Amino acid sequence: MSLQSRSVFGAVVHLTIAIVCLAGIQTAQAKIVVPPTGSVIEVDQATLKAVIGAFEQAEEAVKAHDLDKVMGIYSPQYNFHGLKKDDIRKIWKELFDEYQDIASTHLFTKMTKVGGSRDAVLEVTCTGHLWAKSKTSGLYVPIDSWHEEIHYLVLEDGAWRLRGNMGESPRVLPFGTAPHPLF
Repeated sequence: MSLQSRSVFGAVVHLTIAIVCLAGIQTAQAKIVVPPTGSVIEVDQATLKAVIGAFEQAEEAVKAHDLDKVMGIYSPQYNFHGLKKDDIRKIWKELFDEYQDIASTHLFTKMTKVGGSRDAVLEVTCTGHLWAKSKTSGLYVPIDSWHEEIHYLVLEDGAWRLRGNMGESPRVLPFGTAPHPLF
């Protein structure tokens, strides 16, 4: 990809995020977007639809504050920089206790399948954010945001689930980075 193409692609990504964010602030609805141009989708349509469907189900569960259904998107072997599925469950419970109208935006710009069919891992490059309305102040507040984070998903029991990060985790993250364990 040439420098000029990257600049145009970056501008399209940032514009799409801005539009989605502005549209979502008042409605507090989840947005899952795969830009029609500039995205690199290296999986079949069925896989793409299944992944989007998994995130949509998780978003509906978040909207309903249904903790058990939210946890359905996480693999039993989930491990994100040392955070396990039980840790994520506690985080979501605390979010549900403190916030209402929780919503997020996911902009998928790349989706690649790595490995054989049985042990395949999907790498989904995502930019987005999570925000909610505070039960205390009544104001919408940002909870998390991420830029070109890679979600690793595995196929378990016929559904794509978040696996966490792959390989060894550094003991200390590089300056200016933060883990984004939710989704």
